Amino acid sequence: MIPVSGFTRKAIVEWAKQDLSPDYIVISAGLSCFTGVLDAGCQHQAIIAGGRKPKELPEFRWINTLLGNLKTSLGGCYHAFNFAKYGTRYLSVFVYHFNRRFHLDTLPIHLLVAAVTIKPRPATWLRQAEESY
Repeated sequence: MIPVSGFTRKAIVEWAKQDLSPDYIVISAGLSCFTGVLDAGCQHQAIIAGGRKPKELPEFRWINTLLGNLKTSLGGCYHAFNFAKYGTRYLSVFVYHFNRRFHLDTLPIHLLVAAVTIKPRPATWLRQAEESY
């Protein structure tokens, strides 16, 4: 998960070229900007809801679960936050947990090891992640 500059064809082409392999098949709800993945050499399959809500379609069950978990995570941890300023950090924390969801018991020990072994860092080093987007 990475933020995109907008739901435009150009933004999706840039994202797809950077983060997808050409053999990927992108499944979307038919938003026209996602045809941009074709320009990046990927395949695109649109599933049109046709009056139904996406939550009613079994193809989108996993993404609806993921988005629900993301909203709950952000709402529970950050009651009031400046998403424009810290959004990439919030999403990064969620992605870190999501990628390790089958090994949650090891998260505290990894955090402890990182905290003990890291050396002092200047503010410019800490803000590199913000500048990469």
